Amino acid sequence: MKQARLDPMRHDRTERRRTGLLRRLWRAIKIAVVALAALWAGGILAYRFVDPPMTPLMLLRLGDGVGINHASIGLGQVAASLPRAVIAAEDNRFCQHHGIDFAAIQDAIDEHEEGRALRGASTITMQLARNLFLWPGGGFARKGIEAATALAIDVAWPKRRQIEVYLNIVEWAPGVYGAEAAARHHFRKPAAQLTARESALLAAVLPSPRRWSAGQPGGYVQNRADIIQQRVGQLGPLLACIG
Repeated sequence: MKQARLDPMRHDRTERRRTGLLRRLWRAIKIAVVALAALWAGGILAYRFVDPPMTPLMLLRLGDGVGINHASIGLGQVAASLPRAVIAAEDNRFCQHHGIDFAAIQDAIDEHEEGRALRGASTITMQLARNLFLWPGGGFARKGIEAATALAIDVAWPKRRQIEVYLNIVEWAPGVYGAEAAARHHFRKPAAQLTARESALLAAVLPSPRRWSAGQPGGYVQNRADIIQQRVGQLGPLLACIG
């Protein structure tokens, strides 16, 4: 039985088409990467001056049927006790690190090696990056993007702007975003009128705002708020970056 002979010209045309397709695909990938990088950098620079109207988490919650109660206000319209309580609860070296708290990461690793449960070392800046640009969940890829974004934000934004935007977009109850909406939802007052205790209660529920309530706190939240108020008193000059 005779073997079919390959047509050299047809083979060359096939190879050229394949090579052309791979080149177009690679060009499209490069364009997409450059476009995403431009959007990422543009978003960081824009949000330095413009309040984010929406976040990926808000859109996801909206898709789940949870409404959006959100208001953005300036840091000067928030009681000074709230950013202090949030820093004491979430990131007490906020004014000292540059987006990532490497000392906290090392502490967490050391504690884990001693047999204690592995705790997170996410800074407020990292949480801000995650809320502004990323999706919920874990994974090394997302963590890497989150870390890079946090570093970029810390270079481009002053600390006051970081805590201002964070307070304006973080979730404080199901569908409730931002300090103003949270203060009115939980305490029926504007954020400017929050007391030190109310601020501590709001900060206490941040790890799980859909499970715990600042307005109707249980024993755990009350105890956590006590600890946060003690920490605020201890931080003192470490809060200088927010005025």
